[in-house]
Amino acid sequence: MQVPRNVGRAGESPLALVRRARRMDRILAETYPDAHCELDFRNPLELLVATILSAQCTDKRVNMVTPTLFVKYRTAEDYAGADRAEVEDIIRSTGFFRAKTNSIVGMAQVLCDRYGGEVPGKLKDLVTLPGVGRKTANVVLGNAFGVPGITVDTHFQRLVHRFRWTEETDPVKIEHVVAGLIPKRDWTMMSHRLIWHGRRICHARTPACGVCPLAALCPSYGIGPVAPAQAAKLVRPGPFS
Repeated sequence: MQVPRNVGRAGESPLALVRRARRMDRILAETYPDAHCELDFRNPLELLVATILSAQCTDKRVNMVTPTLFVKYRTAEDYAGADRAEVEDIIRSTGFFRAKTNSIVGMAQVLCDRYGGEVPGKLKDLVTLPGVGRKTANVVLGNAFGVPGITVDTHFQRLVHRFRWTEETDPVKIEHVVAGLIPKRDWTMMSHRLIWHGRRICHARTPACGVCPLAALCPSYGIGPVAPAQAAKLVRPGPFS
């Protein structure tokens, strides 16, 4: 395992970084025992569609739209033959609705043509579908198929930089570095925990440092208010977007 030597805390060895990262994940596991994917779904196809819709949109908004969508379109064949104008009208409030409709219909057509209408359970296959990159594929693999995956969204990327787990900015490189810090069996849940922490405490503009359970281990402690009373006002309870 190789960990870049220009990350971590001052004087921290690669081994110490691994130990700190794993300790931080254990603390987050205790802090967020109920962490999970906040998109509503009942099967791999629904999760795939919901994740495509979540681009540049909150999970809360997606969950408001998908009940109507999932009642009308139940199979890949339904989406593949859908009237695009009808799909656009249902998902309009999620933003970029034309592009998302193209991705959903195109994805479904490929599922029908190549995979018998079923969502494949392998990363190499998922990323060939229209509108599906590694982030979306890992969400589906981890939450619909139980295959460990790391989901590098904006919250995840912000937190691993603040934690100084890595200085990489490319999501794929971030994924590979973090994969070397955290055991594979924990990748999916670790992703959920970091995302939950980013949504609730470690905010982009003003993190609630004074009530953060990771304060003693975080190199960025102090970039937000450290007074507990002041920091507590910044905490955002779930369920979240």
